[in-house]
Amino acid sequence: MTALPSSRVAQLQDLTAPLARVFREEAQAADRQETLSVRGVQALRDSGYAALTVPASLGGLGATLHEFALAQEDLGRADASLALVAAMNAHLLGSAGEAGTWPPEVYARVARASVTRGALSNSLASEPDLGSPSRGGLPRTTARRVPGGWVLNGLKTWSTGSRALDFMVVTADAGGEVWRFVVEAGSLGVEVRDTWRDALTLRGSGSHDVAFRDVFVPDDLSVPPTRPGADMQACSSAWFWTAVAATYLGVGQAALDAFAGYAHARVPTALGAPISTLPKVQQAAGQMALDLLAARAALHAAALAWSERGPHADLLPQLAGAKLLCTNAAVSVTDLALRAAGGASLTADLPLERLFRDARAGITHPPADDQTLTLLGQQALHPA
Repeated sequence: MTALPSSRVAQLQDLTAPLARVFREEAQAADRQETLSVRGVQALRDSGYAALTVPASLGGLGATLHEFALAQEDLGRADASLALVAAMNAHLLGSAGEAGTWPPEVYARVARASVTRGALSNSLASEPDLGSPSRGGLPRTTARRVPGGWVLNGLKTWSTGSRALDFMVVTADAGGEVWRFVVEAGSLGVEVRDTWRDALTLRGSGSHDVAFRDVFVPDDLSVPPTRPGADMQACSSAWFWTAVAATYLGVGQAALDAFAGYAHARVPTALGAPISTLPKVQQAAGQMALDLLAARAALHAAALAWSERGPHADLLPQLAGAKLLCTNAAVSVTDLALRAAGGASLTADLPLERLFRDARAGITHPPADDQTLTLLGQQALHPA
């Protein structure tokens, strides 16, 4: 495997470090207020991160899947909610750009907006009846052909970053086929409903429902279904799974960071030394580090293989496995950090309780663990 040039690593770090600082500063207040941080979103727009996965030919940074994984972990380590807003835009532009499945003029319009003004996009596909689109089925959202375009009606759920989006890429049933429509923010008939309240997790992500009532979309912002080869169809999964894996890997790392800081600072009178000197605490930290090490290695190996070989459907089981390992590592590490820190972890003085909650969201993103194990099992039983 080929390592990234040091200059490229430095470029990614220069991009993510100041943005992660703002995300970290905003995380606790946004969680308590159950709102998407306005300051965090503006920092994201101003940072240039929206152009991370836009091809260089359109003025973007042209990040590979592996580079995206490295950058996204840094943001997840700062705050999962804001990191996911960034991730949804990056995976959408990265996958569509690599696969070439959008009409070129539609893709260029959205991508250039991300480059020039930090515009943010997300794919809105989940629905109350449909559930996760990864399980199949036609959306209830409909698209009806009218002169010059289409009219959309429907409801989308779990719309991460809803109020911050400049473009909503909406899936809809257009006569028995799933089309995608790029809806510009502020379009007549679009309503963001404040439904993301009292959630267990990701309280600062603004993942509200979005309703579409007779929303007109011109023909030049429609994306018809494409039937490319299996490798091109795999792009969407590869980029989304990597976005999820890297973000929650960052959440797990943040928990270890917070626990390490607490272990050095906590000096019980009975011990007269930091609890970091206790073998039990060292073993707990070691287990956390090992879980993260294994997950990170799997993610980097899979993402790097994709980046070096180009899109290959036979790499999807490996990427799915990396997603499973990263999201489950986040769950196990935040749980262990909570246990090891004791009662102090239950208060807002430490970020552990928020990280513990945020980590739980990772296992709900597709692919589900059962789907991943089936993919890996099929490949193991029937190797190419």
